[in-house]
Amino acid sequence: MTVQVGVITGDLTVTTTDRGDGTAAVVIQYTGAEEHYDLEGGPVRVPPGGVAALHRSVLAAVRAGGAAQMPGTAPEP
Repeated sequence: MTVQVGVITGDLTVTTTDRGDGTAAVVIQYTGAEEHYDLEGGPVRVPPGGVAALHRSVLAAVRAGGAAQMPGTAPEP
């Protein structure tokens, strides 16, 4: 689930970025496209396992589908 356009599906590229303030942001884009979209629920605090652990959690959520949001955030009702 993205902030800008809602749910996107297909061949996607996911990028997790440490913002340098203890939080991380995730953007998703169609692979090869210029446009990128913010994953709903972000930014979030970097977990104890670091940005790599957060990225793995994000990938698992995106692969599972169902309008994935940032791990650790509650879905919209």
